[in-house]
Amino acid sequence: MNNINININDLIQNEVNRISLKYGKDFLDCDDLIKITGLGRDNVRTLLRSKDFPTTKVGKRQVVSVLNFVTWLTLNNNKSEVKNG
Repeated sequence: MNNINININDLIQNEVNRISLKYGKDFLDCDDLIKITGLGRDNVRTLLRSKDFPTTKVGKRQVVSVLNFVTWLTLNNNKSEVKNG
């Protein structure tokens, strides 16, 4: 059996680079999150309002940095539901 060490920081950085390059931006909005996650608009809006989700408010819009999104996703991948905040 191969013994593979996964450095979580490298994993996060590689995914941040991939998403930033693919979408050409450092912050993701509701539509970007719909494309990335495959969730519906209502579920993404609930996620954006969640206390545990790392959003930044820009005017009336809520966005999340790619780094914060990937870190949140990586560290919370075993939670089964997002609770309304």
